[in-house]
Amino acid sequence: MGEQFTGEGGRIFEESFEEALSSRYLAYALSTITQRALPDARDGLKPVHRRLLYAMRLLKLDPESAFKKSARVVGDVIGRFHPHGDQAVYEALVRLAQDFASRYPLVEGQGNFGNVDGDGAAAMRYTEARLTEAARLVLQDYDAGTVDFRETYDGEDSEPIVLPSAFPNLLANGSAGIAVGMATNIPPHNAAELCDAARHLIKTPHARTETLLNYVEGPDFPTGGICVEPKETILEAYETGRGGFRLRARWEKEDLGRGQWRVIVTEIPYLVQKSKLIERMAALLDQKKLPLLADIMDESAEDIRLVLEPKSRTVDPALFMESLYKLTDLEVRIPLNLNILDPKGAPRVVGLKEALQIWLDHRRVVVTRRAEKRLEAVEDRLEVLAGYLVAYLNLDEVIRIIRFEDEVKAKLMSTFDLTERQAEAILNMRLRALRKLEEMEIKGEEERLQGERDELNALIGSEELQWKKVDGEIAEVKKTFAKDTALGARRTTFAEAPADDLADAVEEALIAREPVTVVLSRMGWIRALKGHQDDLSTLKHKDGDETAFAVKAETTDKLLMFASNGRVFTLDTSKLPGGRGFGEPVRLMVDLDEEAQPIALMKHDPRRRLLLAQTSGHGFIAEEKELPASKRAGRQVLNVQAGERMTFVIEAAGDKVAVLGKNKKLLVFALNEIPEMTRGKGVRLMGGKGGAVADIAIFDGAEGLVRIDPAGRRHEVETWRLYEAKRAQAGRMAPKGFSNLKFDAR
Repeated sequence: MGEQFTGEGGRIFEESFEEALSSRYLAYALSTITQRALPDARDGLKPVHRRLLYAMRLLKLDPESAFKKSARVVGDVIGRFHPHGDQAVYEALVRLAQDFASRYPLVEGQGNFGNVDGDGAAAMRYTEARLTEAARLVLQDYDAGTVDFRETYDGEDSEPIVLPSAFPNLLANGSAGIAVGMATNIPPHNAAELCDAARHLIKTPHARTETLLNYVEGPDFPTGGICVEPKETILEAYETGRGGFRLRARWEKEDLGRGQWRVIVTEIPYLVQKSKLIERMAALLDQKKLPLLADIMDESAEDIRLVLEPKSRTVDPALFMESLYKLTDLEVRIPLNLNILDPKGAPRVVGLKEALQIWLDHRRVVVTRRAEKRLEAVEDRLEVLAGYLVAYLNLDEVIRIIRFEDEVKAKLMSTFDLTERQAEAILNMRLRALRKLEEMEIKGEEERLQGERDELNALIGSEELQWKKVDGEIAEVKKTFAKDTALGARRTTFAEAPADDLADAVEEALIAREPVTVVLSRMGWIRALKGHQDDLSTLKHKDGDETAFAVKAETTDKLLMFASNGRVFTLDTSKLPGGRGFGEPVRLMVDLDEEAQPIALMKHDPRRRLLLAQTSGHGFIAEEKELPASKRAGRQVLNVQAGERMTFVIEAAGDKVAVLGKNKKLLVFALNEIPEMTRGKGVRLMGGKGGAVADIAIFDGAEGLVRIDPAGRRHEVETWRLYEAKRAQAGRMAPKGFSNLKFDAR
């Protein structure tokens, strides 16, 4: 960077645009992270919230005092501490006062502060505010030397860098913010549970997160709801600081008599606006995407009451609600991203244990600094009292010095060996304090303060006593927000996630169940014809194309398509193109390699087992319930060797396996000799030279082996037992003409 001087004494700095932009954007990013988006882990507040609470405390807006206009508060904040827009500051104030947004509101509002429908608050000139008990605890002892102060933006005032926060505000009220390159999202929790977990952490500093979850069940949202996240997922989220929670609306069935019923929703998920929820559900209803819902009505007053009318009274209410959870914001996912500013001001993601420990360490510092500050005051008072007692013991001489000496203070100090502070205190005494009773009171006060001084010195010098003091204060906070109080009672409950069979039932309920015949052509075009069709001879294809697979299914079924490269793909029958035209290329629906070709198409049956084999003669048994894949890329099941391809997908129904090699040898062995696997190359089915497989059949030994000739005639192979051996044997030459036949339908 070069520097040039102008003629009038100014300077011009030369800097590349890229460097200038980079340095300024970095400064902006850091400012956004530390001054706007991320909360301090010690008090759980961002600067605007901290300044709001501090300004309200200076205005003496304590919980017992009268309300003051919100405009007065906002004016003080932006004028003295926070030089930003008044609307931004007022919105922060409003959120602190909304009992549906904050689990433990730090501001008590009077007037219209908005509602759960999403309506905004009235203008700040119409609303009034004061602090709550939780805010009082957050501010408690801020002026007792417990925290450091800094100059405000204009240098005319000072503000606290962090608040003492006797209340576990970070986790109790949570926080959300988006910075440059990072974000935070901390859901609210139950304060009583946090206090219990913190006290356990004091007693057992090396406690595991799993143990802490015996106290902190999970989030506790101000709007209630039901959390259906599995416990193991909750544990992982709290250990890593990243995760999420599935939160559902709370509902109850209302019987109307004669088999009639409807559902009443009494709690909706956190931060979901009721009006928008109803609006979106109504739109989905008009689009016929909620096939089980007939109507929705809002009968809410102060409490939530949404009435959901089912189309059919025969449907199960649980299934009815599952369908709505799946498609609407009656179920949402609340993210957890415990990204905070640590005591050094550095942003980082912490787990539940570390977040609690940072707060506890802060509380210990507060307790120690408060004791040190109090000790200074006690020592000062004891010094003054000692001077008073000297005055009482030498009262006549003190009076004489005051009456006749020119340098009274200096004379007192030299005569009675007093400090300047003591001499000043004696000179400021009132005449009424010279009575005998006052002397006795001073002696009593001195005795009490000496005892307090000993206690403070012991506290300052003992870490054990400091933690004991912190523990006692947290116990008092828990009493204030105990679960048997209206504010402290847990609102969000927990339930098991819905069973897989119920989820499958919901899928089916959302799709009209109709019979279809799915046709996949040799060139890879797929379509779903209405109804179950046996004769497809008149079905039209593109020139040079023909039917490769035809499967009778229903629109609620899933199809499995196996490819020659060993992958299996899942197709949703309801999403396949109709029977008009030639359909669509299946490669538009799945990521099928160009050199791979479909080799099998079947309706998914999770109870079935399949034999998967490749041309090299390797294969294994797979349970079909393990095969479906939700991604377009499908699932790699059979690891196909170079130059080979998967050719056989056969239902493993029977007890014997017949393998015909390309060398015209036949081998029969027991099906249970083939292992079950979820993925792999498989085991060799047939050994010997040229063990490549030409055909495979699985049959029941009691019914026998059957071959089909080119004319479609069936031929029983009565001599199949002569070819029995162990798996991977070379087999014996098949009967003459046997290789020209095919095994019965696979």
